[in-house]
Amino acid sequence: MYIVDRFLNYTKINTTTNRQNGLDGIMPSNPKEMELAKFIKTELEELGIKDISLNEKAILVAKLPSNLDKKVPSVAFFAHLDTSAEQQNDTKAKIVSYKGGDICLNKELGIYLKQSEFPELKDYIDDDIIVTDGTSLLGADDKAAIASIVNMLEYFISNPDIKHGEIIACFLPDEEQGLRGAKALDASSIGADFGYCLDCCGIGEFIYENWNAGDCIVTFTGASAHPMNAKGKLINSLLMAHKFISLLPNGEAPEYTENKEGYFWVKELSGNSAKTVLKIDVREFDDVKYTQRMQFLQDIADGLNKIWDNRVKIVLNDRYKNVYNYLKNEEAPAIKYAKKAFENLNIKPIIKPMRGGYDGAIISEKGIPCPNLFTGAHNFHSIYEYLPIKSLLASANVVKEIVNLIAK
Repeated sequence: MYIVDRFLNYTKINTTTNRQNGLDGIMPSNPKEMELAKFIKTELEELGIKDISLNEKAILVAKLPSNLDKKVPSVAFFAHLDTSAEQQNDTKAKIVSYKGGDICLNKELGIYLKQSEFPELKDYIDDDIIVTDGTSLLGADDKAAIASIVNMLEYFISNPDIKHGEIIACFLPDEEQGLRGAKALDASSIGADFGYCLDCCGIGEFIYENWNAGDCIVTFTGASAHPMNAKGKLINSLLMAHKFISLLPNGEAPEYTENKEGYFWVKELSGNSAKTVLKIDVREFDDVKYTQRMQFLQDIADGLNKIWDNRVKIVLNDRYKNVYNYLKNEEAPAIKYAKKAFENLNIKPIIKPMRGGYDGAIISEKGIPCPNLFTGAHNFHSIYEYLPIKSLLASANVVKEIVNLIAK
C-alpha cells in the first residue's frame, strides 16, 4: 500500500488522548487507540508477520526475524497511537499541491495556513502537502511514524532477497499524557539492542538530548476563622501559596527561557483560604542543575514550614530523564547508524536538544537506548499541522536505510 494512503487511513480513527481517563488509570485512555492498534495488527498479519502481540493496554509489538546467517544487532522502532488533546475533532485530511503563498484550510471559517506565520512553507513549494480542514489537528504526531514503520516492514517482507537483522515494531498508547504507554511497556518483551522513536518534526530532525523532567505538588493547609474576629487566628492558604510562588527565581519560567535554559512552571493553583494545592513542573537538561532545582523547591517548603508550623506539604516526583545519559558516545550504534543513513540519503541532520519529552526517554531508561527521528510533519498539536509527502517518504527511507546499514 502507498504510504500516503496508509497514513490517511490512520487519521480516520480519532485517537485523541483522554486526560480524565488517564488520571483515572485507564489505559488506553481512549478506546479508539485499541481500535487503531487492532487495525495495525491486521495490516501486519496480512503482510505475513507471525510474531505479533497486542495486550489489553493497546501495546502492540511485532517482530520480523532476521534473514541473515550472521548475528547483527536487533533494532526496534517506536511510535505512539494517541494524538494530542489540544484539538479533539475528527481529522479531515486533504492533499494540496503547494505553489507558494498561503494555503486555504477552510474558506467558510476563514482559516489559512499563512506563509508569513509559518515561513518554512517556502521549503515545500511544488510539493504535495497533507493538511487539515482547519477544524482539527492532522495527527501526523504520531500517525506519520506508524505509516513509516509499517511501510518499512512491508518493504522488507516484499523483498525477501534484501538481507536484514531482527526488526521490532512497537506501537504505544497515551504518549501525550506523561509517556504512559512507555512506562507500562515491558522492555524485556522487546529484546532490542537499541531503538528509535519517530516523534520529531521536520525533515532531518534528530534528537538525542531532552529534558530531565519532574514536578511537585505542594499542599498548603491554612487555619480557618470568621473574618470578623480573625486577627491572630486566620492563616490564609491562598496567601501561603502566593508566598511560595514569590520565592521562585524571576525569569526562570517557560515564557522567558529557550534552548537549554531550564525553568519552573507554575501550571496549576486551586483551593480556598483553608486549603490550596499548587502544582509546579521542573525542567532542566543538566543532571546536577535538575537536582538543584528539585532541592530548591524542597528548601522553600522547609523554610515556610518553620514559619507556619509544618502546614506546607510537598511531594516531589521525577518523571523522565535526559536520553543523553544513555547516548553520550557519538559512536553509540543508535547514533552512528542514523547519521550514516542521513548521509547516504543526502539528508542534512538537524541535531538539537528537545525542550520536551518523548517515549524514548522512558525506553532508554529501561535499557534500550532510543533517540528520536523525524516524521517530516510541522506544527504538532495544532490545526495548522501539515505533512509534506516528500518528507514522509524521507522518514520511511531513513528507517529502511538504518536496517540496511545494520545488516552490512
